[in-house]
Amino acid sequence: MNKKDARKLYKQKRTELSKTEIDLFQKSIYDQIYDLDFSKIQNIHIFLSITRHKEINTYPIVDFLHKHNKTVIVSKSNFENNTLQHYILTENTKLIENNYGIPEPINAQQVEVKNIDLVFVPLLVADKKNYRVGYGKGFYDRFLASCRKDITTIGLNFYPPIESITDINKLDVPLNKIIYPA
Repeated sequence: MNKKDARKLYKQKRTELSKTEIDLFQKSIYDQIYDLDFSKIQNIHIFLSITRHKEINTYPIVDFLHKHNKTVIVSKSNFENNTLQHYILTENTKLIENNYGIPEPINAQQVEVKNIDLVFVPLLVADKKNYRVGYGKGFYDRFLASCRKDITTIGLNFYPPIESITDINKLDVPLNKIIYPA
């Protein structure tokens, strides 16, 4: 399946999810994350959910990471050049939704990409080689390409991987792991 078709199909599938389905899917995803070994990981980047797109609610994951004394990092989007800047999220960080519904920090300390150990990545669907389809602007592909080579990347998704994304290009970065409801 090509990215355009996959994007359209999985955006539609997500809009059709009921609250009950989302709650069940999220519980399964949370349980898998809570079972991960974070002992050698300190600085964890996570996306904050776009509620209107029915993305997984990442706030319980943020709470879990904070309780385990991890440094949680979130992004601000620069739509002029489709890049992300990264900031430490604390209990005192104020968030404001941008025009796209993405919660972003407005009073946080910026972090260098090289200091990030793990990235939880949003996606609409992934394939069995861990390539992902996002919203199509390339924010995360640029971000992941700028990360350390030893970074861990985990995609979070409500759907199991499809067989193949047919139009992968040199800018696409495969993830290390995809977590979806078991």
